[in-house]
Amino acid sequence: MDSAAMLNETTRMNLRPPKPWVMAARPRTLWAAVAPVMVGGGLAIGDRVFRLDALLATVLCALALQIAANFANDASDAHRGADPETRIGPTRVVASGLLPGRRVWAGVAVMFGVAALCGIYIAAITSWAVLLVGALALVATVTYTGGPSPYGYRGMGEASVFVFFGLVATVGSRYAHDGTMPAEAWLLAVPVGFTASAILVANNIRDIDTDSMVGKRTMAVILGRCRAQAFFVALVGGAFGLAAVGALLGLTPRWSALALLAAPLAVPLVRTIRSDSDGPALIRVLEGTARLHLFVGVGLAIGAAIG
Repeated sequence: MDSAAMLNETTRMNLRPPKPWVMAARPRTLWAAVAPVMVGGGLAIGDRVFRLDALLATVLCALALQIAANFANDASDAHRGADPETRIGPTRVVASGLLPGRRVWAGVAVMFGVAALCGIYIAAITSWAVLLVGALALVATVTYTGGPSPYGYRGMGEASVFVFFGLVATVGSRYAHDGTMPAEAWLLAVPVGFTASAILVANNIRDIDTDSMVGKRTMAVILGRCRAQAFFVALVGGAFGLAAVGALLGLTPRWSALALLAAPLAVPLVRTIRSDSDGPALIRVLEGTARLHLFVGVGLAIGAAIG
């Protein structure tokens, strides 16, 4: 093979899309699952009750639930016709025909199995009440866009993300280490929940036109573009404001103010989402918000570990 042919082959390989299962997992959004676990683990280090097995179990459980949610969303939206060809954003594997819906639902079941095994282990080292919370999380995952009346189609997605990827994930991750839920865990869970919810708001602002056409009434559709943009700004600003107030008043570990170092990352996101409705620009906002969520979590976690 001559050099030109080799170059062409390399180019085709580089342009080849990722495997459908990777696409369906939406890896760039998985920081929503990792960040709260880091904060819970950081608090456990600061409280000197850290357990490596608890950290591994909680991060694997959180990732499995997030991937299951992404799989279920892909399959459910395709079934309801909510991912039309005019949609702007990453390819959805069921709607595009890359994977059949039944296989993606099988993937949901596998991820649920992984999450359940991790939940059983966490329950065994803490309390079996953990399984009840886990069952609620599984139900919330399936009914977000599935079932006869999906709550994600009625503007309740952000509330669910705040509860499960903010409060439950952060406090639950801390609980896994010694079976306690200190006040600091609840207080730090709020900014985590705000930035996690901001990821979904950014996603729904990007999809506001196509969601409106197919009758998917997300919070962004209900509020309208301008108020949804203001909602995004309020969530991001509220996260930093609460992190600052908590640290300043000593309600949370003083060093948790390290999360404020991520604030410069928020400036271009806010500027873009307030002034630009272009699809590619909003995709970058979505990805940037996921990174912001991660770095806020890293700052809170390191600060909590220091004390």
